Amino acid sequence: MFGEGRVPADLMLIGEAPGEVEDQTGRPFVGPAGQLLTTILESAEISREEVYITNVVKCRPPENRVPTREEMAACWEWLSAQIALVRPKIIVTLGNTPTHWLLGRADGINELRGRFFPWKGGIEIFPMFHPSYLLRNPSRAKGSPKYLTWQDIKAVKTRLLSLRSPTPTS
Repeated sequence: MFGEGRVPADLMLIGEAPGEVEDQTGRPFVGPAGQLLTTILESAEISREEVYITNVVKCRPPENRVPTREEMAACWEWLSAQIALVRPKIIVTLGNTPTHWLLGRADGINELRGRFFPWKGGIEIFPMFHPSYLLRNPSRAKGSPKYLTWQDIKAVKTRLLSLRSPTPTS
C-alpha cells in the first residue's frame, strides 16, 4: 500500500506500516487509528482530502510487529519518491518509527513530539504521537497524550497558515 491524498500537498503524514484493516482495504489509516487521525485533523480544520498520508513501510509486517531497519530501508526508495512528488512543506511523523527513520535520532517520541525539525529541501518534520497510542491512552487530562496531540495539531495548523501566507514586503 503506497498512500493516498493530494499531490502536491503542503502537509504529509507518515505512519509506521499498514494495520489489518489497511491491509484488507489497500488504504492507509482507515481502521480505528485512522478514524481517530481523521478526527484529529478535522479538529484543526484540516481535511483528509488536503493532505497526503502514507507509511514508512508499504506492507504489513508479520504479526503487526514494528518494522525492522531492513524493511524500512527496502521501502525507502518508494517513500523518498512519494516525498519528492508530494513536495510537502511539513511532514508529520506519527510515532517513533517514522520519526526515528527520517530524523535519524533515537530519542523517544515523548522527547521529540511537538517540535519542528528542519529537514531536506526546506521541509520541516513535526513528530506527533501515533493515533493507536492515543487509543490505548484515552485520558484527555492536561498533559495527557491526547491533550498534547491537540496542542500539536494546532501548532501544525498555525505553521501551515504561516507558510501559506504571503510575507509582507517593505
